[in-house]
Amino acid sequence: MAFIYDEPSHTFSEYLLLPGYTSAEHIPNQVSLKAPLCRFKKGDTPRLSVNIPLTSAVMQAVSNDTLAIALAQEGGISFIFGSQSIENQADMVRRVKKHKAGFVTSDSNLRPEDTLAHVLSLRQKTGHSTMAVTDDGGPNGKLLGIVTSRDYRLSRTPRDMQVKDFMTPFKDLIVGREDTTLPMANDLIWKHKLNQLPIIDKDGHLLYLIFRKDYDTNKDNPLELLDDRKRYICGAGINTRDYEDRIPALVEAGADALVIDSSEGFSEWQARTLQWAREHYGNDVIIGAGNVVDAEGFRFLADAGADFVKVGIGGGSICITREQKGIGRGQATAVIEVAEARQKYYEETGIYIPICSDGGIVYDYHITLALAMGADFVMLGRYFARFDESPSNKVHIGNSYMKEYWGEGSARARNWQRYDMGGDGKLSFEEGVDSYVPYAGALKDNVQLSLSKIRSTMCNCGAMSIQELQDKAKLTLVSATSIVEGGAHDVTLRNTDMDGSNHL
Repeated sequence: MAFIYDEPSHTFSEYLLLPGYTSAEHIPNQVSLKAPLCRFKKGDTPRLSVNIPLTSAVMQAVSNDTLAIALAQEGGISFIFGSQSIENQADMVRRVKKHKAGFVTSDSNLRPEDTLAHVLSLRQKTGHSTMAVTDDGGPNGKLLGIVTSRDYRLSRTPRDMQVKDFMTPFKDLIVGREDTTLPMANDLIWKHKLNQLPIIDKDGHLLYLIFRKDYDTNKDNPLELLDDRKRYICGAGINTRDYEDRIPALVEAGADALVIDSSEGFSEWQARTLQWAREHYGNDVIIGAGNVVDAEGFRFLADAGADFVKVGIGGGSICITREQKGIGRGQATAVIEVAEARQKYYEETGIYIPICSDGGIVYDYHITLALAMGADFVMLGRYFARFDESPSNKVHIGNSYMKEYWGEGSARARNWQRYDMGGDGKLSFEEGVDSYVPYAGALKDNVQLSLSKIRSTMCNCGAMSIQELQDKAKLTLVSATSIVEGGAHDVTLRNTDMDGSNHL
């Protein structure tokens, strides 16, 4: 006979946090949002942590290299979507890892015989205005000069003029040598008012470029998430079909963490994938798994070797799994039960396995609720799809700008590999929709606003860290009537005139 839970499952909107004692020390800008991203033994330090508890979903409309860079600058991690060729996904990872290494391998290079027309074409292709001129046109050829936008004038410089006739020649360059450290390079950049500093070997061959903007970026983004070589941390999604080929390619490209992207994680396929990864890479590769919604599913993936476990089925804004299959659970209830199972596992084994709440986030305060309920970090799709840095198109609909947003279970995504049954290259039926979300501007501005709300709420609860929030939080279920009471009600808002124009 089927097992039936006595209590209904609940969503985040059905809960509120009760305030705790707030002392003079509870200042939002002093709150730490650092969270572990992989399993670790009691007393040890996690191999990888995030500086903010936000990760971006493994989705075509969300996580590409552009968004991964922007999120890493804020302290979070993106998992670049896997529903593309292995080569394309690995290239995205490489672009993230090369974007800011402190020491950057030049990817816009010229020969001295190239023309201004070629310079302009290369600039349009790469988006980079600084180009190294080497004897062979390669990233490690003998450095002959540098071309920047200050070396030519579009209105006057002929398109057929050769680079050697307008570049800044090597004799006029300030360069660093092989033993130049990043602090030394920054000193040279500031002393000589440079925008970039080439690093060369003893024979004059180009090794790297160091950019002033990277130094400025570091000052503007104190929480940026970097590896031990000062490169941005980047994750990637894998599936349970081609993992024997995809994992090696992503590891070689420099991916810092992987996650199995699947509609349901309580399966033999995920255990096989994790087992293969452990046999070939041991614990050198961080791999998360999921998704699950109860203690049994969590325990299965924990025992299978998952570094973190994703929680949630059917709660995403574009997910229709519950409508199509009748499978899922209210996100709040799922997180609470899995967090309890994680704690029990920790007490039994001494191993802590982070959990990720994936789906069900509608408002910023839902993130805080998820953390209070036991999640170490959250995974967001719709939230990030709205921003400039997401890969989808911005379109004008009516009087508003929107961004395209579609689910990995939609026909548009063609991501049959995410579903562990079948294998004929097509979806039997859709579990996601094709939609639009309101355009919201730059990721940085929106993330910082969301984080300010989270930190403020944590202070109201008397917590200065996520762990302290989980220890101290008091949550209460709310009635439907009190949900209405919680917003503006019984008033006429003054945000619009009768004709719809906005007040400033």
